[in-house]
Order: sequence, then structure tokens, then C-alpha cells
Amino acid sequence: MADNKQSFQAGQTAGRAEEKSNVLMDKVKDAATSAGASAQTAGQKISETAGGAVNVVKEKTGINK
Repeated sequence: MADNKQSFQAGQTAGRAEEKSNVLMDKVKDAATSAGASAQTAGQKISETAGGAVNVVKEKTGINK
């Protein structure tokens, strides 16, 4: 009887560990997605800033005319 109880408890423990692992993986995926979106936004801002700087240089040097 002790063997059945121990097997049951081991199964419960394994199930809880798997669930915690799944929750952790979901959190990691969410963090990675958020970081990717932040990096993309930062890249867009840098590109826009660089484009604006190019336009300023063109205006100042008369290349735009």
C-alpha cells in the first residue's frame, strides 16, 4: 500500500513541477516578445532620427534644391 501512495505522491509532484515549468515558460515567452517589440520600436526611432539628420544636412548644404 505504501508503494501505491508513494507512486501517487510522486505523480502529483511531477504534475506540479510540470505546471510550474509551463507557467515559467509562458512568462519567458511573454518577456521575449516584449523585448522584441521594444527593440523593433527602438530601431524605428533610430531610423527616423537618422533620416531626419540626413534631411537637415541636405538642407544646410543645399543638396535638397
